Amino acid sequence: MSALVTLFFANVLVSNVVLTKFLGICPLLGVSRKTSSAIGMGLAVIFVIFGSSVLTYVLYYNVLVPLELQYMDLITFILVIAAFVQFVELVLKKYSVALYKALGIYLPLITTNCVVLYVTLDNIIKGFDFAEMVVYSLAVPTGFMLVLYIFATIRERLDQSNIPEAFKGNPIALIVAAVMAAVFGSLAGLV
Repeated sequence: MSALVTLFFANVLVSNVVLTKFLGICPLLGVSRKTSSAIGMGLAVIFVIFGSSVLTYVLYYNVLVPLELQYMDLITFILVIAAFVQFVELVLKKYSVALYKALGIYLPLITTNCVVLYVTLDNIIKGFDFAEMVVYSLAVPTGFMLVLYIFATIRERLDQSNIPEAFKGNPIALIVAAVMAAVFGSLAGLV
C-alpha cells in the first residue's frame, strides 16, 4: 500500500509530467487564463486519461497479447483516446455549455495531448499491474490539473501586475513555468 501512495505523490508532485517532461505545454499555455477553465480542462484530462488507460490496459493484456498483436498498441491506444475525447466533448456540449465554450479548441486537442498517450503507453512499458496502473493513471492527470490550476492563479495575478512589455504573455508564463519546475523538483527528497 505504501508503494502505491508513494507512486501517487511522486507523480503528482516530484515527477510531474508537465514540469519534468514538458508534456502538455499547449493546454498549459492555452487554457490557463482563468482558474475555472483550468479546473474544467483538468477534470476532462483526468477522465480521459483514467478511462483510456483502463480500457487500453485491458485491451492490451486481454486482446493484443493473446493474439500476439502487441505491435498494434499505438494505433489501438490512439483510437481509444480519440473515442474518449469525443465522449467528453459531447457530454460537455450538452451539460456544460459555458465550460465547453471556455475550453474552445483545446477540448478536441486533448486527443493529441501527448500526456494522454504517454500515460497509456507508460503503463505498458513500466509493466504495471492493475492497481499500479490505476494509481499512476490518476496521479499523472491530477498532477497535470494541479499545475494547470496553480499556473492559472498565477497568470490571473500577472494580468493585474505591471510587467515590462517584453515579458507580457507567453514569455512571463514560461518563466513562471520554469520557477514552478524548480519548486516542484525541490520536493524530490520528500517522496
